[in-house]
Amino acid sequence: MGHREDLLEGAKRCLLAKGFVRTTARDIVKESGTNLASIGYHYGSKDALLAQAYVEMVEGMSDAFEGGGEFGGEPGSVERFTQVWSNIIGTMREPGSMWRLSMEIVALGDQLPEVREHLARAQREAARGIVTLFHGGREEDVTEETVDTLGYFYLTLMMGLMAQWTFDPKSAPEADRMAQGLLKVVEGIKGR
Repeated sequence: MGHREDLLEGAKRCLLAKGFVRTTARDIVKESGTNLASIGYHYGSKDALLAQAYVEMVEGMSDAFEGGGEFGGEPGSVERFTQVWSNIIGTMREPGSMWRLSMEIVALGDQLPEVREHLARAQREAARGIVTLFHGGREEDVTEETVDTLGYFYLTLMMGLMAQWTFDPKSAPEADRMAQGLLKVVEGIKGR
């Protein structure tokens, strides 16, 4: 690996150990075995490096979200909804979960403008990708309207789950409870 990759891997380890705010450029250099100048040369700033590391960590979660590619139901079904959320919740249970880091970013967004800007761009692609988890298909076929509606609907649910699992994991909902809630919403809409 070169300095660029070493910095990225070191930044990932620092983020999980210390979070955004407490990670310094010197921490990253120490963890990566590189030098301070490398951060500016390869990423422009420590915050840009940390944002890139975080985005890669989230992208790496897609395999866990897919649960090995085997889903419990047809795309768009309640069974698929339950299975995908079960897979996502499974990642929130892990010790040292990166979702705690995600909540730090949400809470400190205004204090991390460069990070926030970088992640806002990545969020749109996350919304596109999450649609395919629940409904199948290819990301490149997901329309902008679907990203703006369904994609952001799922991301909003995920943000709420992250908050609940970070704040009080004992009372956070399991996937089956989320599916039951969804069915109640649908029944309420149909009943009108």
